[in-house]
Amino acid sequence: MGFGENLKTIRKQKNITQEELAGLLDVSRQAVSKWESGNGYPETEKLLMLSKELDVSLDYLMGGVPVTSEKEKTEEKSVEYAIPGKIAITTFDNKSVVVCHTVRMSNILWPGKNEPGYILNGIDKITFWGREHTTILGWYATLEDIEKEIKEIMEAINKGDNTYKLKYNANIEYVGLLGQPKIKD
Repeated sequence: MGFGENLKTIRKQKNITQEELAGLLDVSRQAVSKWESGNGYPETEKLLMLSKELDVSLDYLMGGVPVTSEKEKTEEKSVEYAIPGKIAITTFDNKSVVVCHTVRMSNILWPGKNEPGYILNGIDKITFWGREHTTILGWYATLEDIEKEIKEIMEAINKGDNTYKLKYNANIEYVGLLGQPKIKD
C-alpha cells in the first residue's frame, strides 16, 4: 500500500473524518483528500504531524509496512504504565517538560543500524476527539534501559517527587530527509 491508501485506512481506523484531520493539521479538507487519492504529498512538517497525531511511524505511514500487519505488531509490543498522579518529565533533548499521567513503551519495528530499538512516550491529556496527546520522552537502545527508566519513574512518583529527568535514554541525532533518529557514537 502507498502513502495515500495508508493515510486513508489509518484515518478511518481512528474514526477521524477528513475535515477533522485537516483541522488538526491546519490544512484544508481538500488537501487531505488530495493526499489520500495519491495526487500529492504533505510537506515534511505535516508528515511529522500526521505521524504524531495518528500515532504511527513514518515508515508505516509511507507504505513500508502493510497497515494491518503493523497494527497487530504494535499492539503486541506496546506496554502502557498508568501513573498514580502526574509527574513532570524532561524530554530527551531537554527542550520540553511534559506533565504525564501515563507513559507508554513501544518497540521500534525493524530498527536499522545505530537506530534506537525502543521509544518512551508521555501521555499528558486526552484531546477533544478522545485521542491521547503523546510526546516522545526518550529513545532507548535496549529493553533493559527503558525498563530501568520506567522503574525509576515509578519509584520517583512513589517517593512523592514532582519531577523526573531521564537517565537511561540513548543520545540521538536526527538524520536524513525525514529526520530518522540515530544513536550518536
